[in-house]
Amino acid sequence: MDALLMAGGRGSRMKLPVEKPLLEINGKKLIEYALDALEGSRYVDTIYIAASRNGPDTVKWLEGCARDVIVVNTAGDGYVSDMVDAITKAGIKGPVLIVMADLPLITPELLDEVIVLYHEVPQPALSVYNLLSVCRTKGLRPDTVFNKDGQLIVPSGINILDADNIHEEQDDYNYILDNHKIAVNVNTVEDLKICSKLMGKE
Repeated sequence: MDALLMAGGRGSRMKLPVEKPLLEINGKKLIEYALDALEGSRYVDTIYIAASRNGPDTVKWLEGCARDVIVVNTAGDGYVSDMVDAITKAGIKGPVLIVMADLPLITPELLDEVIVLYHEVPQPALSVYNLLSVCRTKGLRPDTVFNKDGQLIVPSGINILDADNIHEEQDDYNYILDNHKIAVNVNTVEDLKICSKLMGKE
């Protein structure tokens, strides 16, 4: 399965001079953590990266890195718009794993678990969620929370969609986990501190 790493956001909530994908934890950039997870997956084939004018330093870093990835420049008009734009421009076919670049705790094993499950469910799409309670125990304050059958859940930033129908709304399977590794979506300086602290304990 091909993968698309979303790395074209502004990261404006961080209010830092460094673009979010290039922020470092323990001397390693956020985008490198996500790339390592994708490259370590047994089921990920080609890795595409959606970049944009919103992150010129990220684009420059990608151009100079030795990773075996394909960078797709998008308009920088927003997450969903850029995702559709990247998939269309890249010519990706079939199911595609979409991962945000600000998930430094994800692992190849977790991504493999998601991909294997996707092939077992009937829906054309799959979305990964975490329990809100897990986020709260780590001191995280997610922006988006849904109520799913009485459970408060938080989108993780990991999805699989059918690229062949990327312009259409897709029925998705909700994979709900209680895993702190997908709870940390680095959007604020506080998230960055919590993530660094969690890494120090592992």
